[in-house]
Amino acid sequence: MDRSAILRLLHNALSLAAPVEKRRIVRFQQQSDYERFLLEWSNFEKPDEGRFDAIRHLPSIKAFSLPVSNQLLAAAPCEGLWIENDPHVSVHASVHKPAARERGIPWGVQEIKAPLAWSTTTGHRVKIGVIDTGVDFSHPDLKQSLGRGINLLSRGTLPHDDNGHGTHIAGTIAAANQVHGMIGVAPRATVYPVKAFDQNGSAFVSDIVLGIDWCVRNNMDIVNMSFGMKTRSKSLLTAVTNAFNAGVIIVASSGNDGKRKSIDYPARYPQTIAVGATNRVRRIAPFSNRGLHIDVYAPGDKILSSWLRGKYNEMSGTSMATSHVSGAIALLLAYRPGLTPTEIKAVVKRSMLPLRGTKAPRLTGELDVMRMLQAGER
Repeated sequence: MDRSAILRLLHNALSLAAPVEKRRIVRFQQQSDYERFLLEWSNFEKPDEGRFDAIRHLPSIKAFSLPVSNQLLAAAPCEGLWIENDPHVSVHASVHKPAARERGIPWGVQEIKAPLAWSTTTGHRVKIGVIDTGVDFSHPDLKQSLGRGINLLSRGTLPHDDNGHGTHIAGTIAAANQVHGMIGVAPRATVYPVKAFDQNGSAFVSDIVLGIDWCVRNNMDIVNMSFGMKTRSKSLLTAVTNAFNAGVIIVASSGNDGKRKSIDYPARYPQTIAVGATNRVRRIAPFSNRGLHIDVYAPGDKILSSWLRGKYNEMSGTSMATSHVSGAIALLLAYRPGLTPTEIKAVVKRSMLPLRGTKAPRLTGELDVMRMLQAGER
């Protein structure tokens, strides 16, 4: 790639029209082109900081996310570049409703038999990155369960939750308020909130890539991804593959469209553990995507968990199911440290309980913590 092509990309991204243009992820086929772009970007005359923030560096996949106009895309030669859209991704949860103060053990935590494991393992010292909307740091049930994490939308500030979804996920995974509040699946695990999603529960793929990268660099054992999108993204796949190769277990929700043969990305990638949702009678919840791409089902219907301002909410979705699985894997990892993502996926799949009302009980089943711990010993 010649210097003029790189400068055109930079000028276009920083132009006045840039914010209304489509954000795209630009990856370089040649290391030398990537390094040259990096150099030109660092030497580029910075207009104002707000405008310069339009360009995001994604070092783990050797790429940049930036606005690229359709005109430039049509006119400029794209030799040596992979350019793909940087689309919005949404969290996987349906309508929520306020609930009375929860005491004790929620039904989903009971259903997967987590309490029976607590005399053996509580998830102690297992680190779980939750890429989501942040968390309510002042919630009494979460105070003992949180690491600092990172706010990708406002660097330097704590990843405070302005939506509620991330707080709900964190509660199911690791709430620990035995006396007055609720208890999550792995009450002594530590959740590190990675705020990539805004108050509407929306994020760019590039924010998620940065979130995965942070989790890898900060030695997370598990990454909870309770979100998804319909289209595949090579950039997201590269980030997921990097994490998988680094030994990080990625648990992802399948989506809430009630589809029978298709699930959302990133759950559809084989490097993740794809989760569908069940209800109280151990049947697949009507909203849950299902089929051969699902690795395991877990409670996801009318799940009560922590919410903003110290409150509680009931939510349904494959998001909620995913948090049960992340917590269960934390219990397994604390009990059997050193298991690889491939080994953990195999343990999860061979320890499932057959579902009710399914014609293929051997192919699919519901999470069972006690069976997992037994299977992990083999």
